Amino acid sequence: MTRARLTLLRLRVHGGLQAGRGVRIARGARVAVARGAHVELGDGSALGPDSRIDAFGGRVKLGPGARLGERAIVTAVAGVEIGPGALVGDWAVVSDAEPTAADVETPLRLQPLRAAPVTIGADAVLGPHAVVGPGAHIPAHREVAAYAVVPAPASES
Repeated sequence: MTRARLTLLRLRVHGGLQAGRGVRIARGARVAVARGAHVELGDGSALGPDSRIDAFGGRVKLGPGARLGERAIVTAVAGVEIGPGALVGDWAVVSDAEPTAADVETPLRLQPLRAAPVTIGADAVLGPHAVVGPGAHIPAHREVAAYAVVPAPASES
């Protein structure tokens, strides 16, 4: 990445960040990597305008040619893998963690997170505003409709 490109990308890196050849980064994209976390941007992958990757733990991997749309968000505690050529649509959210609500008397912010790795297969497409939750697996070449919610598998709940 050139110096000019780095000024357009807001980085907070305390863990590992690895970018392949030909990674395209649009204005306002943000990548935050916490200690112990790792982000890998494959060859030819692209971050859309104002998109963001927040790696609080685990590993976020964008395969070769994978793309994040405008304002798409990827957050990771356990790990997120987005396959080669996959597309995360505009304003879509991929998150591998969510708060539990086991005790109705305790505020959500004080309850533990439930985290499970998320995988999105090669050439899969998440439509605009789609939401993918912890433990979800989107097979290769599948399409998730706009505004769809893909929850964790029933066996994990």
